[in-house]
Amino acid sequence: MKPEVSIIVTSYKNPQILDLCLGSLQENVKNLDYEIIVADGETGERTADLMRNKYSDVQFIPNIKNIGFLALVNQGLDVAKGSFYFIINADIVIKTNTVEKIIEYIKNNPEVGIVSPRMINFDNSTQPSCFRFYTPSTILYRRTFLKRFNFAKKHLSKFLMEDVNKTNGSIEVDWVMGSTIAMSKKSLEKIGRMDERFFMYFEDVDWCWRCWENNLKVKYYPELSVYHYHGAQSSNKNALRAVLFNKYSRIHIVSAIKFFMKYFGKKNPHKEYDKKFKKTNNE
Repeated sequence: MKPEVSIIVTSYKNPQILDLCLGSLQENVKNLDYEIIVADGETGERTADLMRNKYSDVQFIPNIKNIGFLALVNQGLDVAKGSFYFIINADIVIKTNTVEKIIEYIKNNPEVGIVSPRMINFDNSTQPSCFRFYTPSTILYRRTFLKRFNFAKKHLSKFLMEDVNKTNGSIEVDWVMGSTIAMSKKSLEKIGRMDERFFMYFEDVDWCWRCWENNLKVKYYPELSVYHYHGAQSSNKNALRAVLFNKYSRIHIVSAIKFFMKYFGKKNPHKEYDKKFKKTNNE
């Protein structure tokens, strides 16, 4: 029998965090027929021992090198047998019934391509995880002294969707952070796998962009939440220093350039979707 849900966990050089994540899944996912797939980058001996000795029932995909987040996701998708996918980083800790409820939401809302729950810290404060699409100005304002000016603060507030009530129900957003994503196999068949030109960062932005291009909604579902260890590896106050000394910042900026080049001259597909929806209703 094929499982209904494939839970894909991406991991990189942190067996303690992976152990916590897998333990939370096995403890809190009770009412689904599911499989767990772990795709791990630059697999070390401690991670291999953990999977062999404690989680031998979990499908494990080790890699000699660091192949990047999206390649790990795609490896998981290649072997997944479920009709629905729940894709998480290993730094996610699942709460009771979260997976069941988010899969039920997708079943009841086939127009939704991607849905993501609220991500919270262990003090229950909310992390930013849903956004409007980047523009080149967004990158510039976030990484330079310009962030101090009111026009930049206004732009970044809009990027973070601080003008939107994100406390109840589910809301349409441009894109959600890829740390926790749920989708159906049918949606994946429409939008395709993650674009492998993005080694790290912007693969989730690109995936959500393609959802909207294919008339599939992207939803943020704050009534459900997961705990998230958030590293913010690419954050840096000085853009030049970040490019010179922080490899994650360099990767982020390179990925941003690739994203802007890929969609150069194209309009925001979420706005275009809304226009088509309004036009259809008016007719």
